[in-house]
Amino acid sequence: MRGLAWRWLSIVALASMLLPAAAAGGVDANGEPIDARAWLARIHSAAQQVNYQGTMVFSASGTLSSSRVSHFCVGEQYYERLEALDGRQQRVYRMNDAVHTLWPQLKVAVIEKRTPISGLPSPMQAIEPRALDQYALRKEGSERIAGRDAQVFVLQPRDELRYAQRLWADKATGLMLRADLVGPQGVVLESAAFSEVEIGIKPQLESVTQEARRLDGYKIVRPQQQYTQLEAEGWAIERMVPGFRNAGCVKRPLETAAGAAQVLQAVFSDGLTHVSLFIEPYESRRQFADLDGQIGATSTLRQRRGEYWITLMGDVPAPTLKAFADALERRR
Repeated sequence: MRGLAWRWLSIVALASMLLPAAAAGGVDANGEPIDARAWLARIHSAAQQVNYQGTMVFSASGTLSSSRVSHFCVGEQYYERLEALDGRQQRVYRMNDAVHTLWPQLKVAVIEKRTPISGLPSPMQAIEPRALDQYALRKEGSERIAGRDAQVFVLQPRDELRYAQRLWADKATGLMLRADLVGPQGVVLESAAFSEVEIGIKPQLESVTQEARRLDGYKIVRPQQQYTQLEAEGWAIERMVPGFRNAGCVKRPLETAAGAAQVLQAVFSDGLTHVSLFIEPYESRRQFADLDGQIGATSTLRQRRGEYWITLMGDVPAPTLKAFADALERRR
């Protein structure tokens, strides 16, 4: 649930990504110019300023799940709550950059700070306008989502290294109501949509702040990480995959049977889609195996590279991950 839910919360940053380039515009289904700047500005503003709560349904590879989602804004302060309604209990509370993930059945609480590489989005994050070099924006009519009129947009990739995205924005407020990742032949690989939503409600901050602090009896986990660079750790991407750039690199502690070790994570972005690279020491007692698979839109590639395990993950076609793996080299 967390991956899809956070992906939903981060997709609204699409507007801030495209605003500087929106003057380049786009065309609608009839080939007519559209005012991309105005629409994307509304989406970006709604993601920050509109208070809402509702139920979201996520689908991927034939599996459905749902979550209760709330978002409140008071001035420049942001509060969010996500609660899984299916499967194992999970609650996520966000108060600006502080994120608390609670697992009530396990009595575990993970407390972390959002960073550019943490995978935890910020509504204010600035994503580069170069995304329009990789995607063409198209307007595709109107539809009804959760009882509300929505404008439909498509971001069509300019090559086969990434997937298309179809977005539904509420006509009245600009709030994102649905987002699909679309593969070849128009197949929907993943979808996230409101089944019901209340927009413009009064902020209910205590539902976030008080609940996030009820941690009596919980084991508190605070993940540690250190910023670094691939080259400083003895690795390099010799040929960057077209359209992608290195968005950051960190290393984190890793407990193994042989003792403490570190896992290295680098993130690459094309301005909209991200690919994560994980490098960790090989250990014969850990039952890993090579892997090349896909669930929904998320492809995973894992292979042994000498004394290391290399894992690549991203909402991209499998050949994109292979291109990253082929370009990765050990320098020392």
